[in-house]
Amino acid sequence: MTPSGSLKGCDDMNETPRANRLHIAVFGRRNAGKSSLINAITGQEVALVSKHPGTTTDPVYKAMELLPLGPVVFIDTAGLDDTGDLGRLRVKKTLAVMDKTDLALMVFSPENSSFDLEKEWYEKLRERKIPIIGVVNKVDIKDTGIDKYSKDFDFPFVKVSAKEGTNIWKLKEMISQYAPSNFELPALIGDILKPKSQVILVTPQDIQAPKNRLILPQVQTIRDLLDHNCMALVAKDTELEDLLQSLKWLPDLVITDSQIFHRVNEIVPENVPLTSFSIIMSRYKGELGTFIKGAHAIDELKPGDRVLIAEACTHHPLENDIGRQKLPALLEKKAGGKLEIDVKAGADFPEDLTPYRLILHCGSCMLNRKQMLSRIIRAIQQDVPITNYGMAFAHAAGILKRATSMFGQESGSPLTTGGRHDKVSEGL
Repeated sequence: MTPSGSLKGCDDMNETPRANRLHIAVFGRRNAGKSSLINAITGQEVALVSKHPGTTTDPVYKAMELLPLGPVVFIDTAGLDDTGDLGRLRVKKTLAVMDKTDLALMVFSPENSSFDLEKEWYEKLRERKIPIIGVVNKVDIKDTGIDKYSKDFDFPFVKVSAKEGTNIWKLKEMISQYAPSNFELPALIGDILKPKSQVILVTPQDIQAPKNRLILPQVQTIRDLLDHNCMALVAKDTELEDLLQSLKWLPDLVITDSQIFHRVNEIVPENVPLTSFSIIMSRYKGELGTFIKGAHAIDELKPGDRVLIAEACTHHPLENDIGRQKLPALLEKKAGGKLEIDVKAGADFPEDLTPYRLILHCGSCMLNRKQMLSRIIRAIQQDVPITNYGMAFAHAAGILKRATSMFGQESGSPLTTGGRHDKVSEGL
């Protein structure tokens, strides 16, 4: 607990992943007091403060626990009025932050009399349907009425002094009040399962699996199942048949690594629902229907077509890398010849998607829902089909319908299967 009594750091691997946190971005002119404001909210010196304009260059991220909201990420950005060639690059990076912003704090200084620049950025935020709180800072220097600001902007305002701590508590209350409730779905998979459901997780431990650890989607799925009073059974694909034989009843669901869809599909009885970690993530972070439609676009690829493979994280490619070897080989087999394939990693996602016939995205466990939806919307606006790794593997194996049918119309109704009514010996 920090001295403020309301915030604590979240820096170790046992804490909520950054991608699952509410992202609160702070925008404003140079020296409006953005960094000081974050320090005041968090009760920590997490952002560099200086009298000299332009101290904050690249966006700075700080994961915190903000009560009563819970896990959040504050993003400190460069000044909207930054100048010069380097300044324009900083502003461009600030603009990119909007794609992952769930709630924006627009910081005003009473020292500024013109709001033309703020109005431009307000329109950009409004286009993205991002809720905004206006923060009039430095009231310890000059206290001005809210009317001066509210007549030009239709979002709520609060007057604060980051230096003196004035009204910071009120700002925290407003953050809780105006934070979007739907920034992420309530569950990965547990919301469509009945309590006490038995779920098998197939987790191959190949060369790409992290040493002594499971990958993040696997860990998150296990926790989600436990939170919904379900039973998680974990095995490698080489032990899957043995696990099924050891059960008295068929499982209610099997979740597998997408790369072994074909093998697992042959082992798991047809009357047992089957999906993958990547498909679960596409529901949780993106838009399932769009990805299903995009998977069918694989059939339309022709030799010479250009395809974008997008990865949310950066990593050192290993032998048989999924994004650089396995999926390109799968797509080229479907197309009947060589494709022009671009691989982009991390935040490197093109603005212009029109050269591509298809976008193939990873499971996006390192992106928040807002950021993933921004990429999907960009693809839809430019009429470029988009799908993800799990959908592609399922489609190639001819089991896309099976891998997505348990989600129905996203009604949230419990998954009903015949698993508990069928003996394993009858299903295998």
